[in-house]
Amino acid sequence: MSKPFRERNPVTIGAISLAVIAALILAAFRAQDLPVIGGGETYTAAFAEAGGLKADDPVRIAGVRVGKVEKIELEGDHVKVTFRVKTDSEFGKETGASIRVNTLLGAMYLALEPAGAGQLDAGDEIPVERTSSPYDVVQAFSGLAETADQIDTDQLAQSLTTLADLTRNTPEEFKAALSGVSRLSANIADKNQRIHLLLTNLERVSSVLNERDEDIVDLMKQSDTLFQALVARRDAVHDLLVSTSTLSTELSALVRQSRDDLKPALTQLDDVVGILNKNEDNIDNSLRLMAPFYRVFASTLGNGPWFDTYIQNMPPAPDLQNGGGVG
Repeated sequence: MSKPFRERNPVTIGAISLAVIAALILAAFRAQDLPVIGGGETYTAAFAEAGGLKADDPVRIAGVRVGKVEKIELEGDHVKVTFRVKTDSEFGKETGASIRVNTLLGAMYLALEPAGAGQLDAGDEIPVERTSSPYDVVQAFSGLAETADQIDTDQLAQSLTTLADLTRNTPEEFKAALSGVSRLSANIADKNQRIHLLLTNLERVSSVLNERDEDIVDLMKQSDTLFQALVARRDAVHDLLVSTSTLSTELSALVRQSRDDLKPALTQLDDVVGILNKNEDNIDNSLRLMAPFYRVFASTLGNGPWFDTYIQNMPPAPDLQNGGGVG
């Protein structure tokens, strides 16, 4: 028989509770590594420049989101990006990666470029040779002095003055414009997959139209032939329509003219039908009694245009048994 909960050793219960709490805290910190909560495989990529990429930015293959960036850290002379792919996407051992612009306001995403055979093993790193950043700070600063010499400082100062006047005189309109651009870029980013699907379907439609161009040309030629035939028969169709209209007019006039003559005939016909309905039983009885008469009448005239009759003992037959006299 088990002991009640109150009678159990509190030290044992406390130790078990602390162990469970520690396990839950550890699971919370390592949630991404759990098979159900985290999911997917983790990979790394080495970049010469982070390019504005941040943790939790999306990872995409051909525009489709397949995971997210876990963390970004400096490792030697390059940046190490750790990312997780949560779908069953396939990309070969020679896969490359690049940092690309996600929105107009500078949000970025990590794009995987599948290449090579097989599947990139979990935990493998994509080397710097197969990665590219959106821009290179070293190259940008190396050409800064050369570019600065070609700047028209007077025109630049005038442009900055004009921009300052614009932002000072119309701050609300300028903020509204920037807000609209921000919402537009965010909306385009959210609809990225749908836009990609739309472009894919448009490509398929254009391919089908390209394959059926000869059929479309033949259809247009046949349509042209049909239109030419209709133009050639235009007078005949016009005459047919005019004749149909004339016939309709004549029929309408005929109905109007004969309405007075037809009304009495229809009235008398209605009276005749009424009389026939009242004498329906008599007519049926007459037809039933007339059948035997017509049968005898047909038998009488069945051999030609004369009556066949038979009169018994005409002429008298001789009685041969009593001496040949007439009986």
